[in-house]
Amino acid sequence: MIISNFTNAKGNKIANQFLINTPDYKMFRSYESNIVKTTFENGQRVVYLDSYYYNYSKTTSKYRNLYLGESTKEIEAKIKSGIYKLTDLNTCFYN
Repeated sequence: MIISNFTNAKGNKIANQFLINTPDYKMFRSYESNIVKTTFENGQRVVYLDSYYYNYSKTTSKYRNLYLGESTKEIEAKIKSGIYKLTDLNTCFYN
């Protein structure tokens, strides 16, 4: 597992915004909450968003959007269409 700070366009570390890379998935974490998990299943990229925290604050949304390379409107449309899946990305890691 590799954990690193999210960086801005100038390459500076952004406090409290993290990227987690493992052989099985990638995760965007804001402060102490998992926000987005991306995996590949059957050769397709699958995006999971934490149902509670994915839209928790302006800061979380800003960096979530940068991580996914999409706007909030695009993300909401993908959730509505079922392309992105809402799930619990936090309590399942502590059970």
